[in-house]
Amino acid sequence: MEFVEIGIKAAREVGEMLKKRIGTKFFIEEKGSAVDLVTEMDQLAENLIREKILEVFPDHQVHGEESIYQSHENKETFIEKMNTDPYVWVVDPIDGTTNYVHQLPNYTISIALICYGEIRVGIIYNPSNDEMFWAEKGKGAFLNGVCIKVASGTELAECVLSTGFPSELKHNRSEVLKGIQELGLHCRNIRVFGSAALHCAYVAAGRLHAFWEPGLNVWDIAAGTLLVEEAGGIVSQLDGSPFDLSFKHYLCSNGGVHQEMLNRLRKVRV
Repeated sequence: MEFVEIGIKAAREVGEMLKKRIGTKFFIEEKGSAVDLVTEMDQLAENLIREKILEVFPDHQVHGEESIYQSHENKETFIEKMNTDPYVWVVDPIDGTTNYVHQLPNYTISIALICYGEIRVGIIYNPSNDEMFWAEKGKGAFLNGVCIKVASGTELAECVLSTGFPSELKHNRSEVLKGIQELGLHCRNIRVFGSAALHCAYVAAGRLHAFWEPGLNVWDIAAGTLLVEEAGGIVSQLDGSPFDLSFKHYLCSNGGVHQEMLNRLRKVRV
């Protein structure tokens, strides 16, 4: 529980800092294109999370989206660290940076602890409405201290699904658009909140029935994956293969609509 408490404390402090800076001037730049943004607030948030964790656990590793991006570390090297080291914290300091830049709600702070390749702790904080989601391996998933479970339902017609618009346009975003066209004819509705972490948290809480998206990174969904699994849901890749830290594409659901999601999305895979 100590790991959870430290992660929650760090996430809450970062959330308060981010809320105070909404609407103020801060540096914004493009990572690879106009649809993939990073701000000085992402970097400040990541540094604060790292500082708070290392104060208590100085022998742990803390890797965040921004430091990984700046170091140009390749994906294989990072995955090896997660699989072979005892305590690796994986952080997305602002998941939903575009929301944050445009003063929209639903940006999140995502923090996961991975031990020898197993996700042990997952924390997702939505500062916009002060919702703290967390899970610890084998101990359930919670929202503001209350146990949460995935939604029931086996018919897409009764389900609300979610996805995101990846920054890579030619393949990943094209695939998402085709998936929306396919699934949109069979489900109750589709939502796009702009944060993969939040989509996972909402699946865990039973607000959404499923979330899919290609082109994600482990910091986007590590915490959310544990939340969904601890809430009774299922996580896999879009070809139906099991999820692991080297995943290429992502689907999480309540379990009841998982196979139909896979079947329909196979038709539109790029």
